[in-house]
Amino acid sequence: MRKKLEPQLQIGQVDIADMQFDLRSRDEIPKILIGLQHVYTTPELREKVFEILEGVIPDNIDKSYGRPGMDLWNIFVIACLRVNCNWNFDKIHEMANQHHSIRLMLGHGIFDECRYSLQTIKDNFALLTPTVIDQLSQLIVQAGHGLLLVEEIAELKGQCDSWVVETNVHYPTNNNLLFDAVRKAIAIIAYVCFRLQISGWRQWQHHINTIKSLFNGVRKLRKSSSKNKETQAKRDEEIRQAYEKYLDHVESLIPRIDESLKLAKEKVLLKSAEVRDSWLGKIKSVEGFVNHAKIQIDQNRRRIFNGETIPHIEKIFSVFETQTEWISKGKAGVSQELGLRVAILKDQFGFILTHMVMRGLTDDKVAISITQEAKNLFANLVQCSYDKGFWSPENFTALSKILKTVILPKKGGLSKADKERQCDPEFVQGRCHHPAVESAINALENHGLDRCLDHGTDGFDRYISIAVVARNMQQLGHIIQQQRLEALRKEKLAAAEQFLLAS
Repeated sequence: MRKKLEPQLQIGQVDIADMQFDLRSRDEIPKILIGLQHVYTTPELREKVFEILEGVIPDNIDKSYGRPGMDLWNIFVIACLRVNCNWNFDKIHEMANQHHSIRLMLGHGIFDECRYSLQTIKDNFALLTPTVIDQLSQLIVQAGHGLLLVEEIAELKGQCDSWVVETNVHYPTNNNLLFDAVRKAIAIIAYVCFRLQISGWRQWQHHINTIKSLFNGVRKLRKSSSKNKETQAKRDEEIRQAYEKYLDHVESLIPRIDESLKLAKEKVLLKSAEVRDSWLGKIKSVEGFVNHAKIQIDQNRRRIFNGETIPHIEKIFSVFETQTEWISKGKAGVSQELGLRVAILKDQFGFILTHMVMRGLTDDKVAISITQEAKNLFANLVQCSYDKGFWSPENFTALSKILKTVILPKKGGLSKADKERQCDPEFVQGRCHHPAVESAINALENHGLDRCLDHGTDGFDRYISIAVVARNMQQLGHIIQQQRLEALRKEKLAAAEQFLLAS
């Protein structure tokens, strides 16, 4: 059974509309809660939000029956807070159960003993999809624009840029990637065999310890820095022998894993459909790790024994986060970043209109698509600025058809026409305002998007989308906070004037 929210107030519960916040607080929590309060207390906006959130409930679930699940409102609140505050699940679990203001926003009074389990939060967080979240983000931006003057939002002027969101991985080498793959394959197949009563893996922990010992032996060896050729040759031979021992031992275990997988599949196929799907998922994960191990063994042999240089396109940078890319943007002090590029397009009020995860793409490949998407969502977008990385003649021509003004500096030498275009006062002003997007990127990095804490391709996309909607929610709360402070200032000023007149 799923509810949008609990309609009946309990003893000790404060209506969300009556919650009070410290308007002078600079922390992100009050700003997000103020934004959420505005969504809750605006009936039309609230109904639209709940209509979208109902899309997260699986089609095979009856919303009217069964044990009570987490309310849709609570899922949305916890998701925004978790990502924007850059908390892991343990932290949001503690805050949802103990933080007074957060519990009031979740609909719990001082006498309410309801507590969320860690797994409940994880399971409900995973229900959110990028499609649902992006629709919510659009609503939040529209709500934010609605608080501004009509003449201010008549024309939206955007800025677009990209940066790298790191995945939660360690620095990759062929050796540690091989160790990761084989240890996970052994651990999971041992669990599967134990549960299915298949013999052969009683000493699985011993196998992992042996591989780890061989891995450490390889990891600690370095090429000799001696100028003596005999010393160099001796050390090279030691390295070759250590690698051969390490690779041979891992290779000897792979047929055993394959045989156990075959027996496990035969037993699993005899079980019921629901149980079978769960076991087949575990078996598939073992097969994936074994394939990764085979790739790393092959690359290690080619590199160490054949002296080959492995082409970049063949390399894998994580056996867990397979979407991870090795990105070198030429930044000072940052030789490489492990993650995925993400592009955003924001407006002059700090709201992020749209975003895009750039898998295998560079800035010049996404300029048209991200701008067209933003234009489709917000028809009053008339201008956008970019940096030189987005330049190409085709991009400039296409963008000029989408937008009234395109602030896109050209790479390389400038023709007379290019110089005139880039010296135009409107172009110069747009370039002066473009660094605002760097501020937005820095804000996102400080509020969850320095490193993605979730796993897998779906987890990465969901995390990025929630970070964007949470940042827009924070910006909405910030605008309301400043408007309330201004109203208080005017009230105090009017009271002071009245006091002076009366005296």
